[in-house]
This record gives sequence, C-alpha cells and structure tokens, in this order.
Amino acid sequence: MEFPQSELLNQLPKQFFANLVAKVNAKIATGADVINLGQGNPDQPTPEYIVKSTQKWVADPQTHKYSLFRGLPAFKQAAADFYHEQYGASFDPEKEVAILGGSKIGLVELPWALMNPGDLFLLPDPGYPDYLSGAALGQVEFKTVPLKAENGFLPDLASIPEADAKQAKFFYLNYPNNPTGAVATKEFYTELVAWARKYHVGIISDFAYGALGYDDEKPTSFMEVPGAKEVGIEFYTYSKTFNMAGWRIAFAVGNADIIEALNLIQDHLFVSLFPALQYAAIDALKAPERDGEIQKLVDRYQSRRDAFLGAAKQIGWQGFVPKGTFYAWMKTPTGMTSEAFADLLLEKVAVAVAPGRGFGKYGEGYVRIGLLISPERLVEAVQRVGKLNLF
Repeated sequence: MEFPQSELLNQLPKQFFANLVAKVNAKIATGADVINLGQGNPDQPTPEYIVKSTQKWVADPQTHKYSLFRGLPAFKQAAADFYHEQYGASFDPEKEVAILGGSKIGLVELPWALMNPGDLFLLPDPGYPDYLSGAALGQVEFKTVPLKAENGFLPDLASIPEADAKQAKFFYLNYPNNPTGAVATKEFYTELVAWARKYHVGIISDFAYGALGYDDEKPTSFMEVPGAKEVGIEFYTYSKTFNMAGWRIAFAVGNADIIEALNLIQDHLFVSLFPALQYAAIDALKAPERDGEIQKLVDRYQSRRDAFLGAAKQIGWQGFVPKGTFYAWMKTPTGMTSEAFADLLLEKVAVAVAPGRGFGKYGEGYVRIGLLISPERLVEAVQRVGKLNLF
C-alpha cells in the first residue's frame, strides 16, 4: 500500500541547507580534511552548573509526571524576572509569557494561531529559512523586506509599500541577525513601534542571539523600547545563550493576545516541556554562575571573529563586521554567485561555507561563516581560500 503525503506537506519549502550538508558529507567521505564553516550549531558544551542541575531534577520522581499544559508558573516567573533584570521590561508571568520547546516551534506555529489562510506577513530577506515553513503550514502569504548593507542590514521601513504595510498582520525581525551579524538600535526599534502602531502590524522579534554582542556592547532587546509590549512579542531561546541547542528550551514574552494564542495552540499540540528541564531552565537563569559563563562564551566568539576577520583582511576578502551572533557575512568574488563560490571552496580547498542565496534573494553575493571552530582553524580556512587568489 502507498500513502501519499498531504498537499500541505508537498507545499513545504525545500531545505536548502540539506543539500549543503550532503555535499560536505560527500567531501568528508573522500578523506578530505574539511573545515566546516557552514554550520550554525554551537560547538561548546552546556555549562556544568546547568548539567548538574538537570541531573538533580531528572532524579526527582516528582518531575516524571506530565507538566502543566502551559508550563511551570515558577519558570514563567523566572523568565519575567530575567527580562526585568536584563532589559528593564516587565511582564505578567501568567498572561505575557509562553514556554516553548525551542523558539522554532513558536515561530512556525504563530501563523496557525493568529492568521487565516491568505493573510499576509512580512519577512526579512536575508532571513532564517524556517520562517517560510510557518507561512506554508499556516497557508498564509508572505512578502519579503530587503536588508541591505547600506542600511546596516536593518529594514528601511519607509520603503515598505504602503499597500503591503496596510495588509500585513505581522512582521518578523531577527536581531542580532542571522545571517549578517547586524544588530538593531533603540532608535530603530522606536521607529518600528511607531510604524507598527500606524499600520496595526504585530512585531515578532526573534532574539535567538540576544546574549551575543561584541565590543562590550550588549544587544538591544525589542522589549526595551516603550510600547513594544503593546505591538508584539519576543522569542528568547536557550540554544545560544547557554549552549543548549539540543535541549529545545525557549520562551516568549510580550503582548497578551499573541501569548494567549501561542499557549492555546500548544494546549492542543504539547503538554509543555519535561518538568525536569523546566526546573533546570529556572536554575540556568538564576544561578550566580550565569553571567560569568555567558561572558566567557561572548569572549570566545569575539576572539574567533577577530582572528577570522584579521586573516580575511590579509587576503583582501571583505565582509560585514558582525556586532553580534556567531557568524560573519562575507562577500563573494566579483561575478561569482554564492553557491558557485561555496562549491568551489569545498571542491578545491575543502572549506565549507553557507551560500547567502539560501537565506533569500538579497543574500546573493555573500556567504555565511560560522565562527564555531578554534581561531587557528578559522585562520587556516582563510589561508586555504587565499591560495585560490580570488580577491
């Protein structure tokens, strides 16, 4: 018997980076020493204090039962306290906080929860590819807003067609930005709140890299700006802040209507997170070791960024100096597409990079570099690229 997939599944976007992974694995299979700069998976272990906390909570039989559907009140309170401490923003933990099994779940399920088939939302270009999955599953329409170097990879709100602004229900933004490494300013977010109010558009801030800011500059949270809570929400994940990508722990804060919709759809899809993980998540936010561990992580990424960009400068390879995230956004050689450049590097010098085109039309002309290996290997990768004399 055959069981064909639904029309909905057939409409899902193809995973651009699955093809990249296949190419890298094929190169590795030849015995090549591949330096993989195309990945976005944190390479450091979860801090020991979080691991020990988790071990303690897993051993407690009281955590082996079903969670409350909407998560532990203590976790929601800890999330609200964290935001108040870090960003000066206040939230009602019961009405303005949602617990998530990773921020991807919230970003993809939001169109199901708050939009109807045919509704429109705006997405950044370049942007996180899984935003498109939310559009397909929610059967909604999307239009992209270009992020250009001349604007510091911030959207030019004045250039968004008024018809699109009036029609759109939501606008997804992601700063510090994947893939460019750009950060948003308070001035931009203040302008964004006014724009959102004018056109009645909900703002969805994907703050996945919120802890990773360079040169002693802490990234700005959208929720720091007056009025932000009235017009939108922000997703915060443990994946990057605490090197917990595989643990799938996140939360969202902000507008009570949006939070309620997310909670309601999750009532039907999940029974929240394993309680032991929720208790460990509380400890991650509250432990005295937290700030020191985060600072060590930021310092590590900055040393990698500086080593990579310093080596790139020596071979004439130009790019955008990231102010956050663990990526560098580097230009391709003149006249070469991002995918052709990536293929050439993998084939000739066994260096894997992520083609910018995979992040959208306006990602063309760039490749994304993951700063997720040692400074020495990053420099070696650049030196290999330099041997091709492309710049």
